[in-house]
Amino acid sequence: MLLTIDVGNSDTVFGLFEGEDLLEHWRVSSKGRRTSDEWAVVVQGLVHSGSLLRNHIDGIAMCCTVPAVQNEMRQMFRRHYGDVPAVIVEPGVKTGVPIRMDNPKEVGSDRIVNALAAVRLYGGPAVVVDFGTATTFDAVSVRGEYVGGAISPGIDISVEALSRRGAQLHMVEIVKPRSVIAKNTTEALWSGIVYGFAGQVDGIVDRMAQELTDDVDDVTVVATGGLAPLVVDECETVDVHEPWLTLIGLRMVFERNT
Repeated sequence: MLLTIDVGNSDTVFGLFEGEDLLEHWRVSSKGRRTSDEWAVVVQGLVHSGSLLRNHIDGIAMCCTVPAVQNEMRQMFRRHYGDVPAVIVEPGVKTGVPIRMDNPKEVGSDRIVNALAAVRLYGGPAVVVDFGTATTFDAVSVRGEYVGGAISPGIDISVEALSRRGAQLHMVEIVKPRSVIAKNTTEALWSGIVYGFAGQVDGIVDRMAQELTDDVDDVTVVATGGLAPLVVDECETVDVHEPWLTLIGLRMVFERNT
């Protein structure tokens, strides 16, 4: 079985594959101060909770956007899973995705993994919208090349900023509002966040599609990320919601490198 690990700025998502089937998945907080031994306890606890034993893991694939966590994870692999092949997506690892950027090393490994999974599953050209700590937009050409993207503040960051800077505003759980025109402050926040982010997604995706190809109908728009369910149903441009896109991409990278 293959253990896939997607370490983001806020959350870390684990997935356990048998072949192409995702059997289990878990989400935990990405605490930068966890040691390698603490991460081992987390992994072993999660895997055990799925009624699976540690020695059933015969491969590990990880992408990480938090250097401190990546260092501890690397040590964890060596100490606790030293006999298990591990692939960390970083410069030098084969992904099959040409990166057409000024500095390819600047591109987050999760974004390259998403691009790989999107083009393998749905073909190019494609735009991947990942709703995480930041909302990222990644453009993939018809030839499967990563050609660039955009980054905007994520939903949680925006809500937190409003609550801190608005004297009469407060943190709220974001749910779909009854209507765009809200009748109270809480629903006004819901409306602004849900429909505001949906409008942002549609606007950026439309512009990217026009730059990718002459026929925008050829572009497949894939949404992923932990916060996608809050907004994706209100986005007119999204074609597919694949919550496990990054984990699937990690499986593909592992197969390519082992």
